Amino acid sequence: MTATGTGTYTPKPGAAPLPRMIAAQAALETKMLLRNGEQLLLTVVIPTLLLVLFSTVDIVDTGAGEAVDFLAPGILALAVMSTAFTGQAIATGFERRYGVLKRLASSPLPRWGLMTAKTLSVLVTEILQVILLTVIAFALGWSPQGNPVAVLLLLILGTAAFSGLGLLMAGTLKAEATLAAANLVFLLLLVGGGVIVPLDKFPAGAQDVLGLLPIAALSDGLRDVLQHGAGMPWGDLGILAVWAVAGLAAAGKFFRWE
Repeated sequence: MTATGTGTYTPKPGAAPLPRMIAAQAALETKMLLRNGEQLLLTVVIPTLLLVLFSTVDIVDTGAGEAVDFLAPGILALAVMSTAFTGQAIATGFERRYGVLKRLASSPLPRWGLMTAKTLSVLVTEILQVILLTVIAFALGWSPQGNPVAVLLLLILGTAAFSGLGLLMAGTLKAEATLAAANLVFLLLLVGGGVIVPLDKFPAGAQDVLGLLPIAALSDGLRDVLQHGAGMPWGDLGILAVWAVAGLAAAGKFFRWE
């Protein structure tokens, strides 16, 4: 409001600054995600249980060395996928079905601002996941090594790749189909993406195909750096970059708000 005289004010309507609107929407998105039981199951409970179970019980042959050294990078990759792809696809799909996205699109917050807020929410959630899983992995005897910059690049490109695919699915399929498909893809990539079972346990022909999947590129890249101390994993970064560009471009073109 602005003062026009002693004790007299007149309204001064107008939208809040864009950064403040994006920050407020991102905070709201994060709170809704953390309050959702199904989302917490995907983003926190399942990765944590898998890390603890397979690190303490000799179920899968993870090769030489401690099992947690092999598993921790793969579980970090799984956490990124669960948030950026599975969780975001399901939540956005139902928001689209119930008309939430349509109403938000008519607000002062532009559509790209809404997508930015959703991305920030995903990043905040992933930071919390990484902190939690890292603490648990250290408690299990994890000894990471390698370049932290390479790890950061892998996580960023992995997030971009899975976000694009999640938004593409949420913006083109019905909510129920998105729910079923996102969970199915999550399970298939958990088994065949090198997260828990090493890719070299699969037939040679299948290894070549599975190695091109974003989850395989992310888990193998993180494992090369954190377990083996490798330098910049350019091959895996390239695969993730291709998936990121293709997924985000397709989501931007085909996403339907209604």
